[in-house]
Amino acid sequence: MMTGLSWHWPWLFLLLPLPLLVRRLLPVAVPGVRGGALLVPFFRELERLARSAGGVDPSGDRSPLPVWIAAVVWILLVTAAARPEWVDPPQEFPASGRDLFLVVDLSGSMEIPDFILHDQRVERLTALQEVVGKFIERRRGDRLGLILFGSNAYLQTPLTFDTESVAYHLRGAEIGLAGKATAIGDALVLALKRLKDRPGQSRVVLLFSDGGNTAGAVDPRQAAHLAAEEGIRIHTVGIGSDQPLAVPTPFGQVMRLPAADLDEKLLTEMATTTGGRYFRATDTAALEEIHEVLDRLEPTLAETGNFLRREELYPWPL
Repeated sequence: MMTGLSWHWPWLFLLLPLPLLVRRLLPVAVPGVRGGALLVPFFRELERLARSAGGVDPSGDRSPLPVWIAAVVWILLVTAAARPEWVDPPQEFPASGRDLFLVVDLSGSMEIPDFILHDQRVERLTALQEVVGKFIERRRGDRLGLILFGSNAYLQTPLTFDTESVAYHLRGAEIGLAGKATAIGDALVLALKRLKDRPGQSRVVLLFSDGGNTAGAVDPRQAAHLAAEEGIRIHTVGIGSDQPLAVPTPFGQVMRLPAADLDEKLLTEMATTTGGRYFRATDTAALEEIHEVLDRLEPTLAETGNFLRREELYPWPL
């Protein structure tokens, strides 16, 4: 593989003489002869602007735009179209052959502030983004994908070795982006569709949710059985504190259990059906501990692959 400066479509440089060929082969327009030309109602105004810019009348002897400027513009356009790239030397990285989909709940209850992060009370999603972001950094060599779900499920990032992109899209997720309800079954089916045709023995779904299945067209238990048939393992993480939380109401503050809506029975059954495990994250420390356990359950293998980094340069001539 050639490194350094390369061109994706170098054959486009054959277009460089095109303006000369057009000028030489096509008939010259005769001033004053009206044919099938486009009639511009504000042509006189264009003439006035051309004179004020230092040019001359378009019907005169000289063009308002010097030929050499037009030539430079044309060369730069063709250069950009040829798509210059800078290719770095190949870099080795550990390739596990593992495909791991992160399936993250963005329903309305994920905004409950029952987690402590850096000595501050934060929403569940904020704590999840912090801790799962660190987990993603440790998955170098895995193909990671990201699915966000609420009332609907969306593929945010397809399977990729670019873990930085996965972490970036997770950090950019917001409550309600996919709706306020919780379609666990639909999110799982979307992950299974992306994983079932992937080769390899290690295909994993890591599901984070703080509620039960309240929306969608697919029963999560049915999705778990489909995953078991395909040999896809599901680990589930239930999110929510066990400590009562003061919730403001029009009649004053009321103490409520933040995890009252968490369907632990469903999440446990889904994980058990596929040979995975269910974890309960009651606070940030427990969430971090879960990821340490997952690192041991889903270790990164020691195989290596090559990564070729390309930097697009076409914006500079463009």
